[in-house]
Amino acid sequence: MSLTVKNNIAERRFEAQVDDYLAFVEYRLDGKQITFVHTEVPHQLGGQGVGGGIVKAALEFAKNNALQVVPECPFVARYIEGHQEYCHIVQRGLL
Repeated sequence: MSLTVKNNIAERRFEAQVDDYLAFVEYRLDGKQITFVHTEVPHQLGGQGVGGGIVKAALEFAKNNALQVVPECPFVARYIEGHQEYCHIVQRGLL
């Protein structure tokens, strides 16, 4: 599945529209720190890699902008644990 993820700055979330469904990862941005607080994927999109695709795009944004990641959301934390290439951008002691 090809997934287009956009950073909706006004809503403070990375989001993807798939058919009639919206999936997203909400964040708080404070200086050079980004906290991922909640991930929501409609059950109709479950198991299709939508959540992981949005998290990956959000983490790439953090990496490309030299932001420290705080994975408050359990889904984001699990994604990072499974994708060690992002561990270096996580705030120390959080994983």
